[in-house]
Amino acid sequence: MIGYCKYLHVSRPRPPNTRIQLPKRVVIAEDEAIIRLDLREMLEEEGYAVVAETGRGDEAVALVQQHAPDLCIFDIKMPGMDGLAAAREVSSERKAAVVILTAFSQRHLIEEARDAGVLSYLVKPFQREELVSAIEVALGRFEEMRQLDATVRELEDQLEVRKAVDRAKGILMDERSLSESDAFNFIQKTAMAERTTMLDVANRVVSGDLRP
Repeated sequence: MIGYCKYLHVSRPRPPNTRIQLPKRVVIAEDEAIIRLDLREMLEEEGYAVVAETGRGDEAVALVQQHAPDLCIFDIKMPGMDGLAAAREVSSERKAAVVILTAFSQRHLIEEARDAGVLSYLVKPFQREELVSAIEVALGRFEEMRQLDATVRELEDQLEVRKAVDRAKGILMDERSLSESDAFNFIQKTAMAERTTMLDVANRVVSGDLRP
């Protein structure tokens, strides 16, 4: 019996609420092959996953659409489309955080990069520590922007619901002589009973499709 026990493997359960941290996915667009190779090596050594790379700006935008990365690193000067134009397309729809690489640090380029939605930039040549710092800054700012967008959408949704419910309450109060609280309770309980939203119920009241 003892001889068999040593071959048994006891799997330990994963602690509750433990999440596997997936590596951040990166698309690289840099027309100089040597720099592109160095970037890939540094990123992979730092734990990032390079999912695609190209030397053209127009291909970079297509790769972002295809791979949905967390981060894009674009050179500012590329054939097909420059890095700022590519960054503008990616940033306009909050597809990914963007870091721009440039051989220049002129003020007007920095301002153009900011206006294009770039969240961080690096002046070539750069050190590994500078690359990692720029990436973390861009990812942090991007997450803040996404959270802000989500908050704005939530507030807009709440305002839409409130307007619809108020309008529906007014109709029920006028047509059915309900008190405001009774009209609200009807909308709320109907939504719960039908497992739908109060917005849906309110819109049906307004359209005349639903009455007590």
